[in-house]
Amino acid sequence: MSRSQEIWEWIRSIAIAIVLALLVRFFVCEFFIVEGGSMYPTLEDGYRLIVDKISYRFTEPDYGDIVIFDSRIAARPFIKRVVGTGGDTVEIRDGKVYRNEILVDEPYLMGHSDHQNYGPVKIPPGNYFLMGDYRRNSKDSRDPLIGFVAGERIMGRARLVFWPPGEAKVLGDKVAAD
Repeated sequence: MSRSQEIWEWIRSIAIAIVLALLVRFFVCEFFIVEGGSMYPTLEDGYRLIVDKISYRFTEPDYGDIVIFDSRIAARPFIKRVVGTGGDTVEIRDGKVYRNEILVDEPYLMGHSDHQNYGPVKIPPGNYFLMGDYRRNSKDSRDPLIGFVAGERIMGRARLVFWPPGEAKVLGDKVAAD
């Protein structure tokens, strides 16, 4: 193989690798860095996550899913938990969340609820009510600037904490299901 053919093969290989990496990043999974404490104790500031961007092409977000979404109020996406879906009525009374008048089991809060009341509100079809796990420090669907989050604004589901290594974990399924 001549020197020019070898250079051409290298260029082609690098171009294919770049295209594949971009396809994976835009359509399959992406890295995300948690900024702030709104998801404490589940996720802490600085955690690095792998976000699944493909599963919501086939299924809808469900109760308890931790999702990344376009907040429309910041340059970066936000991360919150799905508390209600289209058609649900959500209300917060004395720091406890009620979905369709049934108390939601939220063991991940670990005493970090906010005792302000909210709602009841009915979630429009195709929208989601999202909240942080550290309710006292979370800009989420309770804030009129964020409000209900349309499905097309949800970018993916947080699946895995990979950094710091000592905190690596798979983020569970259906933690907050009825």
